Amino acid sequence: MNSTQHAGRPVIVVFVLALVAALSGAVAAQTTVSSAEIQRLQDSVYDASRDVSQLRSRDSSLAAQLERELDDLRDESVYLRVKLRKNERITRDEYLDLRDRIDAIRSRARGDSFGSRAPSSPSTRDDRPASTTGRDQDDFDVPVGTEFDVRLQTPLSSATAQVEDRFEATTMVDLMRGNRVVVPAGSVMRGVVSSVKKAGRIERTGSLTVAFDRLTVGGRAYPIRATVTEALEGEGIKGEAGRIGTGAGVGAVIGAILGGAKGALAGILIGGGGTIAATEGTDVMLEPGTVLRVRMDSGFNVR
Repeated sequence: MNSTQHAGRPVIVVFVLALVAALSGAVAAQTTVSSAEIQRLQDSVYDASRDVSQLRSRDSSLAAQLERELDDLRDESVYLRVKLRKNERITRDEYLDLRDRIDAIRSRARGDSFGSRAPSSPSTRDDRPASTTGRDQDDFDVPVGTEFDVRLQTPLSSATAQVEDRFEATTMVDLMRGNRVVVPAGSVMRGVVSSVKKAGRIERTGSLTVAFDRLTVGGRAYPIRATVTEALEGEGIKGEAGRIGTGAGVGAVIGAILGGAKGALAGILIGGGGTIAATEGTDVMLEPGTVLRVRMDSGFNVR
């Protein structure tokens, strides 16, 4: 090999390294979507749900159409969060496209001019929860902190559940506000599985994280945010109503955990954020009929 060939080799190596660095930078630029941005997407979905709910009294047909579209976008936002947890690549285009489609639904629900967009940048967004922005919690029929006992209609198991699985539970006691039944017993609360850990040789204890995102009252669906706080044996609040008297029991679910219920379900531990874990080195298994105590993390009005 002559000296000219030797001299040219370092130049080629430098060029290749520079090309690799440039491509790596381009890929890195496409994966700068943060967990905070994904959370803002999910907050925007919640805001859009509120806008659609308010639209129902003006245009029920359009509201139903937008709700169907929003369900798909909600699923997409959950999928992006799952990808982020798995360290899979999320491009800026994916994030921006989803953000724009959510904003478009908000604009249509509010009747804004075509092409207008609600501000979504962190600098213009109120950091308080969407459900409490600009109003007192006393204004809500179902305020933050309201607790429901709900009965599972479908089984939940860390051995079989998948992320994004939906499940249903029904409320067990009428929620009263004065003499008005705000949420009747038997209303359907929809939940979603956000993470699952199966029991195995290394991780011997199974767990799953769930949240509730919709409550249907009288055929009308309301977006909610609610977290499981306890898994109960017995009838929960409903079972205590007869013992302590109707006036104190039925409907007394706002901000109250009644003492004297049979207690926590054996073998189940509820952690922060709605994580349900087994305590005996097995998978979590909640049979249909299991009573869960659920705390509202957002308030809403029933129309």
